[in-house]
Amino acid sequence: MGSPLSRRINKQEEPAKPIQAPAAAATMPAPPPPEPPKPEKREYIPPPKRRTTPRVAALRKQLRPKLLSTPGEADEWSRENPEHQRIILERLNLFLQRANLQLATPEFEELKTALLDDLLGFGAIEPLVRDKSCSEIMVNGPEIIFAERKGKLIETEYVFDDDDHIDWIAQRIVRRLGRQFNRENPMVDARLPDGSRVHMVRKPSALLGITITIRKFPEKVLTVADLIRFGSFTQDVADFLQACIVARLNLVVAGGTGSGKTTLLNVLSSFIPDDERIVTIEDAAELQLTQRHVVRLETAPPIPGVKDGTGQLVIRDLVKGSLRMRPDRIVIGECRGGEALDMLQAMNTGHDGSLTTVHANSPRDAIARLETLTLMAGMDLPLGVIRRQIASAVQLIVQQARLKDGSRKIIQISEIQGMEGDNITIQDLFVYKTPDHKGPGPSHVGGGSLQPTGFRTKFSERIEQAGFKLSGKIFGGGNLTKSGS
Repeated sequence: MGSPLSRRINKQEEPAKPIQAPAAAATMPAPPPPEPPKPEKREYIPPPKRRTTPRVAALRKQLRPKLLSTPGEADEWSRENPEHQRIILERLNLFLQRANLQLATPEFEELKTALLDDLLGFGAIEPLVRDKSCSEIMVNGPEIIFAERKGKLIETEYVFDDDDHIDWIAQRIVRRLGRQFNRENPMVDARLPDGSRVHMVRKPSALLGITITIRKFPEKVLTVADLIRFGSFTQDVADFLQACIVARLNLVVAGGTGSGKTTLLNVLSSFIPDDERIVTIEDAAELQLTQRHVVRLETAPPIPGVKDGTGQLVIRDLVKGSLRMRPDRIVIGECRGGEALDMLQAMNTGHDGSLTTVHANSPRDAIARLETLTLMAGMDLPLGVIRRQIASAVQLIVQQARLKDGSRKIIQISEIQGMEGDNITIQDLFVYKTPDHKGPGPSHVGGGSLQPTGFRTKFSERIEQAGFKLSGKIFGGGNLTKSGS
């Protein structure tokens, strides 16, 4: 047995057993790789704001109504008219004399410019309205005003003094059109004297204050040659579209907001022969057709103060009425409701060659959009009936888009082939491609071109009867010439 001391010594001399890792350790997953560093988020810094000095802002607000005999006296007056400026400045000087107000020269000049902008122009955004390089103005309450230049949105240095300042300008815009913008009518469409489109929303819907969106139009009406020069489409595509318009194909221009649908519709309308009677129907008149025989119709709001909607005319009313005007062509600025059904019926009953626009991101989406709008007419039509109406009424869908570089181009031209079972079949004739783009759909970056897909239109015979002879070049080789030339 041994003594306790020997037993303790023998125990210390025993070889140590190897330490084994737990069995579970062999099956434990490897630690995940470290996550890549997230890109540093840049803090947005708004530009310095150009504010009216406090004393001038107070005088500006006080004097605006006092310098006019009636609220609408200067609604038709122009900021550039020297006589109108003289009248306002004479009244300003007289008021300052009577009130015995002494202003330093810088203050007086600031007040003079501010009042002329408010009474004869459009307040804080007057410089943007006059700026020809600015294509869109977006007022998000008194503090935030954005502008679009060359397809890019930037925040500007301009601000309104307060909510009353924006409301003064909003009322000046709508009064001359006989429209109201108040709590009972919190959203309104209007236009400026130069034809620029205006949309306004007020509180409580507009949480930051009155919101004004102005889509400006160039002083010179853009032509086909301009759009070709801008790279919106090629000469071959222009010739093809002209042949389709003259051959009275029904055409829908699709695209997102700000993609250039109205501009393209205006250019396509210019292909309509001068001897045809054209009826244009719009929420706010924007189209600028150069033909002589044009009837321009615009929606009308209810008579002010009348609760039952007396005097109101919506797009659908105007479409129905236009059918009694013996139109050769009907051009609807935008389909956004039940008028789509009336338009399709008009296209199917002898009003060939009609044109309209819809909001959609692709030709297939445009068909779905037309289906939805037709259902809004409240006729409870089966979907199959609606699709057959669309397939027989619409021949061509032209897809317009604003690309990532800010340019606006046609990115797809698709032809409705007909029905296959319960579905509408479409065929792409032209697709916008860039050199590095892969896949069947169009590219959405700059630097590409609208290329033919190799498929010919099924309406070649109808186009030839209109005096055009399509050769393979339009779709991949040949020429487009007038018959007999």
